[in-house]
Amino acid sequence: MNFEELDRKMRRFEQSLDQIIWPEIYMVARADGRNFTRLTKETCQFEAPFDVIFRDAMVETTKHLMECGFRIVYGYTQSDEISLLFHPDDNTFGRKTRKVNSVLAGEASSCLSLGLGVSACFDCRVIPLPNRECVGDYFAWRQEDAHRNSLNAHCYWMLRKKGISPTEATKELQGRSVSWKNELLFSENINFNDLPSWQKRGIGLYDVTYEKEGYDPIRERTVVGTRRRLTADMELRTGEEYREWVLGFLTQQSL
Repeated sequence: MNFEELDRKMRRFEQSLDQIIWPEIYMVARADGRNFTRLTKETCQFEAPFDVIFRDAMVETTKHLMECGFRIVYGYTQSDEISLLFHPDDNTFGRKTRKVNSVLAGEASSCLSLGLGVSACFDCRVIPLPNRECVGDYFAWRQEDAHRNSLNAHCYWMLRKKGISPTEATKELQGRSVSWKNELLFSENINFNDLPSWQKRGIGLYDVTYEKEGYDPIRERTVVGTRRRLTADMELRTGEEYREWVLGFLTQQSL
């Protein structure tokens, strides 16, 4: 069997599980940290429940993913996860999920590892969304997940810092209502509503347009050009306003 025949034969197996997201379908990818509890609490010993060093490292990793070759119009990070909204016209790697997942997981893992100086690993999944409403639902879901996780984390670590064991703290919070958890924090003079927005609602990343002054040596005069800069927003909108604002990025509008 010559090489060409062998190549055709083996590529059938290699491509047998390839999945492609059709051009008419909106696409989001989510990268999730693997064993990040150990990474943040044991290896790096970051402040609990939230640490600005880890926050900034996740922001930089999100920025890197938005600039590593895909056409990403909006990035969102909370806790140990990153969500990326692709432009509807993005066709990188022919929209093959195998390629998108492996590249984004590898890029995220290497970027965060270099940023923290320790080994960090992400997995990634591509999520096909059939319409704009589902895109809005997705990001509203992840933001609400951030809010719930933040409340639980603040309660858990408040109990831990009072000397309660991990098992007892988890059991104490199990089945408790949101109002009960808020009251628990308030009993220690912590008003959950007053905590930083990025801890409760996550961080959004997107391009903003700005003007930059320069000099034209040919015409010998000052000129003003338009530039774009990737910005991290730590004071995100909430509820329906947030949903509609995210959808604006699908048409490259900054609402």
